[in-house]
Amino acid sequence: MPTEQSSAERPGGSELRGEVVYLYAFDVANEIRLERAAELLGSQSQPFAARGDRPAPRDVPLARPLCVELPPLATQLRGSPLQLFVRVYEVGVISVILRVAVAGDTLAEFAPFHTPTLDDGRLLDALAREQCEEVQRRLADSLVSANSETEPEAYTVFCLTHLGKARDTNKWLAERSREVAGLLTETPCERLSESQVSEVLRLKRSFENTDLVVIDWDAALIVDLDGYAEDVLFVLELANLQLEEFRWMDSSLDRYLERAYVDLGRRRWWRFGYMGSVLETLRRLRVDLTKLADEVTHTTKFIGDWHLARVYVLARERFHLDQWRASVEQRLAELDRLYTLTRGDVYERRMLWLEVIIVIFFAIDLVVLFFKK
Repeated sequence: MPTEQSSAERPGGSELRGEVVYLYAFDVANEIRLERAAELLGSQSQPFAARGDRPAPRDVPLARPLCVELPPLATQLRGSPLQLFVRVYEVGVISVILRVAVAGDTLAEFAPFHTPTLDDGRLLDALAREQCEEVQRRLADSLVSANSETEPEAYTVFCLTHLGKARDTNKWLAERSREVAGLLTETPCERLSESQVSEVLRLKRSFENTDLVVIDWDAALIVDLDGYAEDVLFVLELANLQLEEFRWMDSSLDRYLERAYVDLGRRRWWRFGYMGSVLETLRRLRVDLTKLADEVTHTTKFIGDWHLARVYVLARERFHLDQWRASVEQRLAELDRLYTLTRGDVYERRMLWLEVIIVIFFAIDLVVLFFKK
């Protein structure tokens, strides 16, 4: 019996062709000094910038992460070779990007790529972590306040560059809306309700009839019949990066505030330097996280292209980035209140001890005068 060919082995006769892109954002430090990182990586790195050939305002600052060139991977995914790219961001994030070519006659054939297992039995997540740790090790001297343990924010993007005979992506989406919703939600399309299909397709954007992007929570679909989708991928990568940073900051603030309340509740009057130490820690944490939150938000200043800016707005809404930032700002405000209260408590205690010392010296002076008489 002839064996069934995998989707990657029959790209020429397939109705749908493209690739699946896996984005992993690892928070490895509070900051990465890119100039020092470029020195450490030498000729294996170069700045990256998205293509800007659509109408855009002048003099818009561009985010230029460091793109790291790594050796080809020996392992494969579902019989197809993997491409690996790594980008280093100043805000302390290493982005690992893995790509694999796919082809098939229906979108349902791409569903197994949601939970990818390498041909050697390992999970793709483990491979991404290995690559991140390798780059992190080489960049050790450029990391500021490195994080020892971090869980990545992962996102899957299905990029199609061929739709068979279809030449209008919007018409194609209207005809296959249920299939697209099923692919992005990892659910058989016949089981989806109309309201869920509408929700999945609610956040979509198209610049020309040859391109299209649909953004969902765990995955997105990009169609570009001209074969170039790097700019939209870059937008999704940055939105995924921001989600990782805000999630890490929110979790860190929760842990620290809980520990700070416990420590402050256990303070003792004889530990003279304790309150000053807590005050310094609170001040440093408040400054670091406020700076980091601003830098993460400003990462998307590169979006001078109106189309890409709208794509980013859709990703920001789907990833709930505004709510994550609001949560971080709320905890920063709570930290600021704790800092203010602690500082006031420190000053009051210092004044109290100063008054006690003055009274003691005054009493000693009176005793000395009494005995002299």
